[in-house]
Amino acid sequence: MANLTLSTRAAAEAPGDALVLGIVQGADGANLAPGHGLPRKTVTHLKSVIADLDLTGKAGEVTAVAAVPGVTARVVVLAGIGELSGRTDGDSLEDVRRGFGAATRSLNKKKKVIVSVPGTSAALVAATAEGAALGAYTVSKAGAPSSDGVTAIALAGPADAAARRAVKRAAVLAQSVGYTRDLVNLPPNLLYPATFVDSLAERVKGSTVKLKTYDMRQLRAGGFGGTVGVGQGSANEPRIAVLTYAPARPKASIALVGKGITFDSGGLCIKPAAGMVTMKSDMAGAAAVAAAVLAIAELGLPVAVTGYLGLAENMPSSTAQRPSDVVTMRGGKTVEILNTDAEGRMVLGDCIALASESNPDAIVDIATLTGAQVVALANTAAVMGNDEALRSRVLEAADAAGEAMWPMPLPKELRPALDSINADLAHKGGVEGGMLTAGIFLGEFVGEGIPWSHVDIAGPSFNDKAPAGYLQKGGTGFGVRTLVSLVESYA
Repeated sequence: MANLTLSTRAAAEAPGDALVLGIVQGADGANLAPGHGLPRKTVTHLKSVIADLDLTGKAGEVTAVAAVPGVTARVVVLAGIGELSGRTDGDSLEDVRRGFGAATRSLNKKKKVIVSVPGTSAALVAATAEGAALGAYTVSKAGAPSSDGVTAIALAGPADAAARRAVKRAAVLAQSVGYTRDLVNLPPNLLYPATFVDSLAERVKGSTVKLKTYDMRQLRAGGFGGTVGVGQGSANEPRIAVLTYAPARPKASIALVGKGITFDSGGLCIKPAAGMVTMKSDMAGAAAVAAAVLAIAELGLPVAVTGYLGLAENMPSSTAQRPSDVVTMRGGKTVEILNTDAEGRMVLGDCIALASESNPDAIVDIATLTGAQVVALANTAAVMGNDEALRSRVLEAADAAGEAMWPMPLPKELRPALDSINADLAHKGGVEGGMLTAGIFLGEFVGEGIPWSHVDIAGPSFNDKAPAGYLQKGGTGFGVRTLVSLVESYA
């Protein structure tokens, strides 16, 4: 990831391979965003370019201009950032992120980039910094760092205390989102439960985060039947990883739970070949939780946070679990397996039960859980839960972070779909309301009286289409910024 700093030099004078300037969309056409501090001759030249090229200023529009008078950088990039108009609401700031992200993503052969902040507010500094840093991410080649990509981003803008804090936070978020993307993009022969844990162990070194893991023997002894059942068909045994950040005198205690299926073949209910192509990304929820806990610790937030990662590989073999098997989950509930391709809710159920034992102030789980979420909401995540206030809090955090989420219900009339004559409950309902019955199932493992929210990110966790905004193709790192923003709301 690119190193992110604040520059005290004027944008036009700061040395770099490229200078990125925002252009805004308006009724009378596109124009340079405010706050650039450019010489008059430079402004006149760029306004002429904007008019001659009929630029719109729409978020994501990127235009490179060479040899601009009065500018030290060899190239000036005009980045559309939408209808700014002084607004700092969620949609407007997300346009800023996407606009500057698209610009730095286009500069993968440039090493040092200057980005001019289009205003003076801390919110605009933060959005500019986040977008530019997220767009500079480059996909590793089978775990080896890419030699392409921007390595240094200097923001030309206000340098007051609020701006410095905003840039520091943006740098932490970008690093954390980048770590999530790295994990999601790793091929499944390199990332499986044991190597996921190895990566976490390396990351927590020197931090205030503590790591505890459960191996297969401990999972069996601890009654984690859901996790054992999912992972027993693979040569790569399952794990549960627990990341703990415990500051002095915390203002709240939050449990974050992530689904970490490092590859999902569907088990004995095997997926079609085309359905497996992106199933290395089925651990995106666990990656988001891990990165969020590490970011929260680095930011020093006064909130105790524990991350529970259910890690397993779902494979078909002679030892794999079967449809109609009955397993005993953490806490003692029995579950009848109906379809081995609905495996994520089993590792989540174990982890939610484990998290409940500490009686936190809230539990939030995040998972690439259902295809029904993709059908219903595409790249907008679904938010459900047992507590309307917590669900609203998650949605507000998502809006502040620029991650699209939408509230969904957990209708009581769908609960009978999970009835079983052989166990306390079946692990899957019918075709109707599959996203909702999955949420209802998870709710069965939440401790009594604990507010809980479930976030289904099956759609937005992986970009299998063309790059756009600050997103490359592949893992998106979706959810990290929302989880950090949520915990900040308790601070």
